[in-house]
Amino acid sequence: MKVLLLKEPKDKGPDPYIKELGSYSLEATLIPVLSFEFTSLDSLFEKLSHPECYGGLIFTSPRALEAIKICLKEKSKKEAWSKSLKQMWNIKPTYVVGKATASLVEEIGLVPQGEKAGNAEKLAEYICSREKPNSSALLFPCGALKREVLPTVLREKGIPLESLTVYQTAQHPDLQESLSSYFSQQGIPASIVFFSPSGVKFCLQHIQKLSGDLINQVKLAAIGPSTAEALRGAGVAVSCTAGSPTAQELAAAIHTALLGCPG
Repeated sequence: MKVLLLKEPKDKGPDPYIKELGSYSLEATLIPVLSFEFTSLDSLFEKLSHPECYGGLIFTSPRALEAIKICLKEKSKKEAWSKSLKQMWNIKPTYVVGKATASLVEEIGLVPQGEKAGNAEKLAEYICSREKPNSSALLFPCGALKREVLPTVLREKGIPLESLTVYQTAQHPDLQESLSSYFSQQGIPASIVFFSPSGVKFCLQHIQKLSGDLINQVKLAAIGPSTAEALRGAGVAVSCTAGSPTAQELAAAIHTALLGCPG
């Protein structure tokens, strides 16, 4: 059975989602949905250069770390980071959602906390259990489309947060062509997986058009609760949601859904 994954391939090595789905004899294909434009990088590095002004860092997306990595490509910034800034930030907490974000945090030399939270709501609860009200602000590099869940929870608990938009999200330029080509060559997949609310916004109508009446037979899967919410908000049924945003959890959920079991 075929599974369509609406996400970009992993930068290095085999994609874990394709591998995990393959272990259930499911044939997965990736189609990139989003493209990203990085912004405010000078401002980002200026803030990173003053760890004394902040109580810690929050990352809810791998893209925010890509923005930092772009900054660190400049020799002088890389030297400043490795000589002193990294150590100064490491005295403070670096809160993250998910394994992918955690591993990128480790790549820049920081120690992630809270990665098992799985989503912004749970991470916000974790941060509130560890931070005191009215302490130094936590620096939150994020995307223009960030959800307000985490900022709202922290604000209600009196925990200061300084958000900085470091990337904009747009539809991948080849998306419609890639989807049309997939459906014409491979047919209608048994399951389609959405990885973000933006993915729902950019793909769902096109997929409905390509699938026609058969869309009701396709198991639509979500990587997490906010994506599932976006699908339901668009008026479609969600067959399964990964227990946590990992390849293993997603593959198990899809396998169960395709077997026709509850889940």
